[in-house]
Amino acid sequence: MTHVARAAGVSRQTIYNEFGSRQALVEAYISHEIENLIAEVERSVRANAHDPGAALQAAFGLFLRLASDEPVIQMITSDAGEDQLVPLLTKLGRAIADERITRLIVDVWPRVDASDAELVAESLVRLAISHALSPTSDPGTAARNVTRLVRPLFTEILGES
Repeated sequence: MTHVARAAGVSRQTIYNEFGSRQALVEAYISHEIENLIAEVERSVRANAHDPGAALQAAFGLFLRLASDEPVIQMITSDAGEDQLVPLLTKLGRAIADERITRLIVDVWPRVDASDAELVAESLVRLAISHALSPTSDPGTAARNVTRLVRPLFTEILGES
C-alpha cells in the first residue's frame, strides 16, 4: 500500500480510505484491467461484425495478446502469487465478461437468441481465461484453434449454412 500511495502521490491512509483493504485494491485493479480488455475485444468484434468467424478470431487473439502483457497475468504465469490470484482473476473475469460478451453478441448479431449468446459467451470467456493463464501456443494459433472449434456453433446460432 505504501508503494501504491507513493506512486499515486497520496498518503497511505488515503488509499485505505478509498479501497478499505489490500484485497479491495487488488480487486479494483483487476476489475479495471478486465474492463479495459473487454472494451478492446468489443471494438474488435464490432470492426469484424460482417464475418463472425473473423470477429471471433480477431477478438480472441487480441484478448490473448493484451492479456499476456498484463502484469497480473504475468505474475500468475510465472508462478508468483498464483494461489491467491488465479481464483480472484477467474471469478472477477467471469463475473464481468460473461454478461458483457453476451450483450455484445446479441447487440452485434441480433438474430442470436439470448440463451445461445449466453452459452457462447460463457464458453468463450472460460476458454480465454484458460488460454491466458496457461498458454499452450502463441495467441494467433490459439485464436485460430478456438475459432475452428466454435465456428460451427456460431454458424448454427446465426442460422447460416
